[in-house]
Amino acid sequence: MWATNLKVIGVVLGTLFVYTLICNKIPQMQSEVPQKITLGANATPDQIAAAGEKVFNGVGGCTACHGLGTRAPNLLTDEKGTGQIGVRCAKREPGKTCKQYLFESLDQPTAYVVSGYQPIMPRITKLVPADQAWALVAYLESQGGTIDVTGADLQAAAAAPAASGAAAGFAGGSTDPKALIKEAGCRNCHMLDGEGQTIAPDLTHVGSRRDAAAIRKKIVDPGSDVTKGFESFAGVMPKTFGTDMNAAQLDALAQFLAGHK
Repeated sequence: MWATNLKVIGVVLGTLFVYTLICNKIPQMQSEVPQKITLGANATPDQIAAAGEKVFNGVGGCTACHGLGTRAPNLLTDEKGTGQIGVRCAKREPGKTCKQYLFESLDQPTAYVVSGYQPIMPRITKLVPADQAWALVAYLESQGGTIDVTGADLQAAAAAPAASGAAAGFAGGSTDPKALIKEAGCRNCHMLDGEGQTIAPDLTHVGSRRDAAAIRKKIVDPGSDVTKGFESFAGVMPKTFGTDMNAAQLDALAQFLAGHK
């Protein structure tokens, strides 16, 4: 009897060991989480720009398009003889200061699209907190220009969501797929039911090539799989939807898209 029990225990432990190895081999889905800025009202311009640099290279996903100036204007060095972004930003729209133009480009990216580029930029102020957006503005101003974003700007921006009721969550907490699609700006790049852009894969029949689980994974971890023919746009899709949306919203959106056969 003891021999039988030992065999059973051995089989169980062996099975657990095998499954542990398999699980450790499976890539985990991760979404970048915006890190809170703790700068006070007396923060120096350099401190604010440093915080913005982290957003630029991290959760903002800016380097996916702006680093080389191929899919979007170069924000790190000269752009086709027009200078660095901190210099040219004040010349983009008449009547707008550099600070105003840069924040508009993060909050309403299709309001002014630089000639020669497509309107593929997502609304950054929907992906990161407002104070991080202002820090990003400061970092961009530092590229050849003068930083006029202050610690007071960051504090005011951080306080604004609570006062405006924006703390309700992504799409106001709605699980309506159409509301989620609108809030996420999916049609800025994707075609869906005859509306949108063809910059990214058409989602009208996405359910015929991906099931709900695969769609959900793609939303949460956009770099996990790149559709053939769209390799040059890899990295454009924001990586924050997995933290912006709650589980019910992610499931509702995945099921909705999976139904598009």
